[in-house]
Amino acid sequence: MELVDVLMEGPLHNAEVLLCVQVGLLCVQQRPEDRPTMSWVVLMLDSENPILPHPKQPGFYTERFPVDTDSSSTGKRPATSNELTVTMLHAR
Repeated sequence: MELVDVLMEGPLHNAEVLLCVQVGLLCVQQRPEDRPTMSWVVLMLDSENPILPHPKQPGFYTERFPVDTDSSSTGKRPATSNELTVTMLHAR
């Protein structure tokens, strides 16, 4: 598992990481009513064996297509969309 430091790997730590990732995915659902409340998040993280719903597609998900490594491909590139809005606040 590439999400965990090598020193922390093990069955217990991997299960904790997977739980945190799944809870995190539940928290970024596109529709606010699909997201868990903070009390539910605390309950899920504090439970021994929580039964979690499967997360839906997150609101910021952008599908990417793998690059074809075949040399006969003609200009296929991954499809991505990157947008960023930055608001800078300055004191008067």
